[in-house]
Amino acid sequence: MMDWQSVLKSLAPWIGTALGGPLGGLAVDAAAGAMGLSDKTADAVKQAISGATPEQLLAVKQADHAFAMQMQALGFKQAADLEALASGDRKDARAMQVAQRSWVPSALSIIVTFGYFAILSGMMLGVLHVADSQALLLMLGSLSTAWGVVMAFWFGTTSDSARKTELLANSSPAK
Repeated sequence: MMDWQSVLKSLAPWIGTALGGPLGGLAVDAAAGAMGLSDKTADAVKQAISGATPEQLLAVKQADHAFAMQMQALGFKQAADLEALASGDRKDARAMQVAQRSWVPSALSIIVTFGYFAILSGMMLGVLHVADSQALLLMLGSLSTAWGVVMAFWFGTTSDSARKTELLANSSPAK
């Protein structure tokens, strides 16, 4: 199975890096526009990347150059600056939660964690019958995704760390 985001980051580093941060909408719009998609969503780009022609891939590469110029005009000197923005956005979300002493993120995290493990345990112990309910499987899938987001909020992700390492290795040395 092809990881479309890795392909996009290799093909179009600026667009691929912006994809995971607050400028993700602009990145999706640039990639979708280059590929001639009327549906400018991440899912549409994912589908198009999976079956892209060489001409479409070249168009995305060219769109990345235009996107880089646009981002540099906004003050981002290199793709690593976009990653720093995304990382800072996550850091700011955690800092805001601490500064405001908000109980909402903690409460939602507890509810999602409890719900996920309650349904999972119920299914494993036979209390909840999977064969009887498509809704139960849908709920488990949704809670699995939400639980992953909760863990990423509180602890970060290894992909964030790996991407930062890759960007640092490819960046020019400080002068």
